[in-house]
Amino acid sequence: MKAAIVGVTGYTGIELIRLIQQHPQLEVGTLHSHSMHENSSVLYPHLIGLTERLIEPFDAEKIQKENQLVFFATPAGISKELAATFVANDFPVIDLSGDLRLKDRDSYQKWYHQEAAPAELLAQATYSLPEFATTPGNLIANPGCYATAAILAAAPLVQQKLFSGTLIFDGKSGLSGAGKKLTDSSHFATAADNMTMYKPNQHQHIPEIMQQFQQWDQAMPPIQFSTSLLPVKRGIFMTLYAPIKDAISQEDIYEQYVKTYQDHPFVRVQPLGKLPELRQVTGTNFCDIGICFNPLTQVLTVVAVIDNLGKGAAGQAIQNFNRWAKIPETTGLMQAPLYP
Repeated sequence: MKAAIVGVTGYTGIELIRLIQQHPQLEVGTLHSHSMHENSSVLYPHLIGLTERLIEPFDAEKIQKENQLVFFATPAGISKELAATFVANDFPVIDLSGDLRLKDRDSYQKWYHQEAAPAELLAQATYSLPEFATTPGNLIANPGCYATAAILAAAPLVQQKLFSGTLIFDGKSGLSGAGKKLTDSSHFATAADNMTMYKPNQHQHIPEIMQQFQQWDQAMPPIQFSTSLLPVKRGIFMTLYAPIKDAISQEDIYEQYVKTYQDHPFVRVQPLGKLPELRQVTGTNFCDIGICFNPLTQVLTVVAVIDNLGKGAAGQAIQNFNRWAKIPETTGLMQAPLYP
């Protein structure tokens, strides 16, 4: 099955090529970019001998003629304009941007600061965090990277109402999460040997997280959410601080995490008391989770680590493809982490 990639020159698009190359039922199809039209191996020499295709301007008709599905690896604001043609023809779309994640159009406009997708397009989109989603249809909204880590970190607590008070999330991302466009914050002189916080309580993944939590608990209170840049290339280190209700033990909480994820191969709950490191998921579609509990403060610390380009983007998109195609969701995704 051939898959087109729109927005192929970004980090997520390049990661999709890498994953499709090793997938037994997918083949790299046509490649598309708004501004960069060159052979893929000229722009990216690491693809020589692997994927040497011309990167072309967007052409919906050609994509549908020469492929069986399309991945949108574009910035926010693009797929909501381009996907309608495919949806009208019932052509499968997996959108890795934020355009189709939020069902509330006003919420999208508030957090993304632009016009939302048409209501009829949003109504057809399935927000698909694979561990908790139903089998998706032909229009899949792939979750955001911070949202993936935060939801997986907190799901057992929210679903079982084990906490009391405010959930506090502290997310830290590698620089590839900021995209390829150079800014002062991503400049080597700023990022190296440094850590900077950005968008505290203003990150666009917050409403996405709340949308999922409120499906489990309509009375879910607002969350505290901060994000920072780490001087590493890839990865998200999400720390959750959760005030736990009285009379709930660490063992009970741990048992709930194990039970929640025991049938989900890409979420690896660490032994009790063991917290994961970022590098143990680099280059993979895994989310590793560990917990520790302070009985003096009744606060649970949860650490969830993912590769922002893997489980946070392209890897999860392939996982969603697998579920859509009704093949084992691990197909093409069981890479060992890059270590060291």
